[in-house]
Formats: sequence, C-alpha cells, structure tokens
Amino acid sequence: MKTLKSKLAIALIAAGLSFNIAAAEIKVGYAADPVSMDPHEQLSGGTLQMSHMVFDPLVRFTQDLEFEPRLAESWKRIDDNTFRFTLRKGVKFHSGNTLTADDVVWTFNRLKSSPDFKAIFEPYTAMKKVDDYTVELISKGPYPLVLQTATYIFPMDSKFYTGKTEDGKDKSELMKHGSSFASTHISGTGPFIVTSREQGVQVVFERFKDYWDTESKGNVDKLTLIPIKEDATRVAALLSGGVDMIAPVAPNDHKRVEKADGIDLVTLPGTRIITFQMNQTSNEALKDVRVRQAIVHAINNEGIVKKIMKDFATAAGQQGPAGYSGYEADLVPRYDLKKAKELMKEAGYENGFNLSMMAPNNRYVNDAKVAQAAAAMLSKIGIKVDLKTLPKAQYWPEFDLCSADMMMIGWHSDTEDSANFSEFLTMTRDEKTGKGQYNCGYYSNPEVDKLVNASNVETDPAKRSEMLQTVEATLYNDAAFVPLHWQNLAWGANSNVHIKPIVNAMNYPYFGDLVVDEK
Repeated sequence: MKTLKSKLAIALIAAGLSFNIAAAEIKVGYAADPVSMDPHEQLSGGTLQMSHMVFDPLVRFTQDLEFEPRLAESWKRIDDNTFRFTLRKGVKFHSGNTLTADDVVWTFNRLKSSPDFKAIFEPYTAMKKVDDYTVELISKGPYPLVLQTATYIFPMDSKFYTGKTEDGKDKSELMKHGSSFASTHISGTGPFIVTSREQGVQVVFERFKDYWDTESKGNVDKLTLIPIKEDATRVAALLSGGVDMIAPVAPNDHKRVEKADGIDLVTLPGTRIITFQMNQTSNEALKDVRVRQAIVHAINNEGIVKKIMKDFATAAGQQGPAGYSGYEADLVPRYDLKKAKELMKEAGYENGFNLSMMAPNNRYVNDAKVAQAAAAMLSKIGIKVDLKTLPKAQYWPEFDLCSADMMMIGWHSDTEDSANFSEFLTMTRDEKTGKGQYNCGYYSNPEVDKLVNASNVETDPAKRSEMLQTVEATLYNDAAFVPLHWQNLAWGANSNVHIKPIVNAMNYPYFGDLVVDEK
C-alpha cells in the first residue's frame, strides 16, 4: 500500500483545506478484466464495473436497491410515456469537454444500436433534448422500469467519439470482439481515467482530477486491476500482500481468508442465476421436452451447492430469486435420478446419446467444477458429454455462436426484476429487438413472449407479478433451461481497505467512493 506523497498534504494544509484522509494506491485482483473499453460492446459484469469507474450513469442503485442521482440530479414523470431528467451542470469529460444533453441523446441512440443493450432500450422510441441540461426519455407506452433503465445510460463523450480515425474508420463504430476506436480509447465523466491497459495482464486507473463528485469520500488516486484466473492464486496474492483486494473469493477459501490477520471477508446474498441452456437446434434429442426434463431431473443442483459451492449459493428451480416479482415458491429444485431415467426411456433414449457442453473457467464461482459435476451426473442417464471449458475472453465469442449443445450462462437481472431474465434468456430470439439475445437454447414459446411483453407495460404490481409467475411456471414445465443456483458474492480485502460500504448485489463495487486508511 502506498500513500500520497507528503508534498500534497503540505500543500493542502498550506491552502487551508481540511485534510483527513491521504490518497491511496491499491491493487485489485479480479477473476478477469473487461474484454473492451467500449461500454456498449458487451453487457457483462466486467463491462459494467469498468463503466462505473470510468463513466457515470444518470442514476445508480444504492446497496438497498433504491435509486440515487448521479449525472441526472433530478427526474420526474411528465406523462404516461415521458420521463424527464435534469442533468448536472459543469460536469467534465476526461477529454476536457463539458457534458450536455447532446451527449446523453448521442449515447442513447448508440445504445439502441448495440446488439447487447438494445433489448433493454426496446421499450423506448426516443431520447429528446429539451435544453442543454434537460432530456426526456419517451417510451412506446406506459413502462414501469424507467429508472432501472437509466442505470445503464453512461453518457459518452460524443465529441471525442465523433469523426474519423487516422485510417479513416468511424470513431463511433460499435464492433463485437474487434478492434475499434471505442474499444481502445475512452473518455468518460467517471472518477478514474485509464492510463494503461494490457489485456489479460493489467489495467491501470488514476483519479480524474476534475471529477465532479467532490462530496465523495473516496481517496484512491491509483488503482491497478490485475486479472488472476485461479481462485487459490488470487487468495495467495491477497494474503501475501501482492494485492489489496480480490473478487471473488471462492467458497473453498472463505475460512482461510476469515482467519487471516488484517484481512476482511465481505459477503452478500446474490441474485445471479447460473444455468445451462439446451440447444434445440444443434441436437435433435433436446427438442423433446421429456429429454430436457430428464436432464433437469438428473442434475443434482442442491448437491452441487452443498459440495462444490460449500453452501455459498442457493439451489434454484426458476429464474428469479425470492423477493423478485414473479417468484413462485412451489417451483423448487427437482433432482430425481429414477424419474430422469424413466423420462429418457419414454422419449426413446434409454441408451442415451452424445452431447457437447461448454462453460467458462474463470467467469463464475467454480464454473468449471460445476460443469464437470453436471457432465458426470448426466452420464448416469446415458448422456455422454464432451465438455470444453474456456477462459472468459475465449468463451463469450463461442457463446455468441451457441457453439455447443449445452452452454453455461449466468445472469444478474439488469433491472433487478425477473422479467429481465426472460427478455434475454428465454424469449424467442429476435435480432431486431434484441429479445432472446442470449437464448442459446433457442427455446420459443409465443405465450411466454406475450406475457413478458405485457408485464413490461403493466404498472399494477399485483397483476404484473401474476403474469411473471405464469411465465416461470411455463418455463419450469417446459424445462426451458437447467436451473443450477443463485450465486452469492464474496470479496476479500485488507482491513484498511473499507470495501463494505461500496459493494452491492449487482457485483460492481463503486470504487470511486472507496476509502483506504494509511497502514
């Protein structure tokens, strides 16, 4: 841990300014780093973490899932279809440009074109500029999740991203898994600027001297994000002092971290569902609902939670966890090997069949081990699994191609609402709207689509919950996917690194507000 040089402290005192906490430099060990610096290229936890460091949203969630103003200092509903946001004045981008309504409108239009984000913004027709510091978000009809949507609007520096590169390419180009101006250059309004980046090695962030949020108590002036794939290596780096904070802490390592002197373990209940999708277009057997039900019955997800996750997860029978609109208590895990064998025989697959499976090995807690356990369980009903696990950076391009018969996917609801799971994971794939963007099962049920769409314009909470409960029950009966568990969250840090106030269920700590004490 390095503290700010004494010269700065002397300068502050000489200037008559209060000086309580010296600025700090920390290193953070994460399972993986962001795949790109373009905030619209990939809808993932890594991208959102980076966005909260380098950009700022209009609105963000608090730890108890309330809303707090960020670049929008206030908001109000004008009518059923119109929501007005008043922007902060005097906010600077890292380039030196000043944030205005033009940047927000430009960003919204780019989000609407993003393959990964356009489904979130599909309910809206436009973002309109009222004046330089006022915008209106206009929906196609009454929409209950406007503020949730606003947490995904991280205004980009439209002047910075407009024009041509030296080789004649459009600076605003949005390219998946490619090299574009936006994927390698960045200008946001956030607490940190990126000073250097080497994919897979480290990303170095330094405090933005003109950051607008002068009330933040955050005192980190340099943060180095170091991807450390292996769980044990990550913990060893923390315990040896090589890094000051790590995430995640695997369940096997919790006791080790808790017992270490000067180290804190911080945990939170999670809402990220971990699942397998069953590709009905790549394997004929998976078109049969009885086979899909057999697979669900054969995978002992409660056993996986107990043995592999060390009880640091909750076995799932549906998409949304307890507390989400649409949760149905009767939709429980259903491991039953005898039933699974009966279903396979009934479907004409008593002797089993071959199946390919892919999973990441550094994205979710124990992801590779969970996949290996699932493959072994399927062998008990005659399904021979060809399993391949890949690092996150290699896995996502394969997932985008739905390259295997069974693909692992984890999802944290983008809106803290269960409809979002269906919008991306189980609705019929639609390239125009982005619905079903991550539906590698190619599951398609018009009734599910109809109910999810209806729920997204229903402002009566009771009616909306009933619709979403019907969706969950239908997916359960159709064995539309294999529910595994809701993954809990754990971080480890030196005791002088106060991470508890900045972590949250969304799993992107607000590093701009992180306070670090001198050792």
